[in-house]
Amino acid sequence: MNEEISQLLNAAAGAANVLVDEPMSAHTTFRVGGPADWFVTPDSVDAVHAVVDLCRKRDLPLWVMGRGSNLLVADAGLRGVVMQLGSKFSSVELGYDGLVSAQAGAMNSLVARTALDAGLGGFEFAAGIPGTIGGAAIMNAGAYDGELCLVATGVTCLTDSGEIVNVPASEAGWGYRTSKMASDGSIVLAVDLQLTPDDPAEIRGRMADLARRRSDKQPLDLPSAGSTFKRPEGHFAGKLIQDAGMQGHAVGGAQVSTKHAGFVVNTGGATAADIMQVIEDVQAAVLTQFGVELEPEVRRWGF
Repeated sequence: MNEEISQLLNAAAGAANVLVDEPMSAHTTFRVGGPADWFVTPDSVDAVHAVVDLCRKRDLPLWVMGRGSNLLVADAGLRGVVMQLGSKFSSVELGYDGLVSAQAGAMNSLVARTALDAGLGGFEFAAGIPGTIGGAAIMNAGAYDGELCLVATGVTCLTDSGEIVNVPASEAGWGYRTSKMASDGSIVLAVDLQLTPDDPAEIRGRMADLARRRSDKQPLDLPSAGSTFKRPEGHFAGKLIQDAGMQGHAVGGAQVSTKHAGFVVNTGGATAADIMQVIEDVQAAVLTQFGVELEPEVRRWGF
């Protein structure tokens, strides 16, 4: 059966784009995670459609990811197919009057640089978000008072029924770290942005300022998945964690960052189980002391 599935995936996406028993630690920014049965990196919409169709017909679990910058994968790995929309699916095209269209696998930093080179502002907030624009659309990624929903005009999606549709921003259901696409299981294929003509020097200055602020406050020197918890209403997660005495709390190689309590980091040799235990310990401490339930922002697969 496994050999047959491998052959079918090779036909769907190209043999060069299919890996077997691929360690997910190589594809997540936490640098942890066991092997995926199959790891597929399609390079076209047709290939994405073919892989999804194959998984549906063969009843294979399908996990769709971008860069893995908001993802924790269990040490036991993942059964089924992991499909990464990454560098092979990452073209960025400029249209008229500030329109930018990016394939889902384009890194936010690439989209921001492309916009900068074209003298288009409005996407600076995302330049330092270490993920893809497809993931940004799913999660309505934001930072420093910017959010994807403020500049996106729509997304192209592959629906759960196998139909390719264009979803205008008004129907995307964007909220705090959520979207209609996240709730209904649609796969984002491309994102359209409406940006604003601006002086490249001004854009570059804003990007540099945000990069400095990020570097000053965040533990960018250690593997992590960014902010570990969503912001609870009326509170800041990092402040609650710090006040609960959990900053620096460690299990194995996983630790609540001593630089920013809102981050769980891999200080070296952490397992996914270590990271998960730290997350649960933090949740328990904050709930006990302040009655606030912290909801992880990080997606957890295979637990």
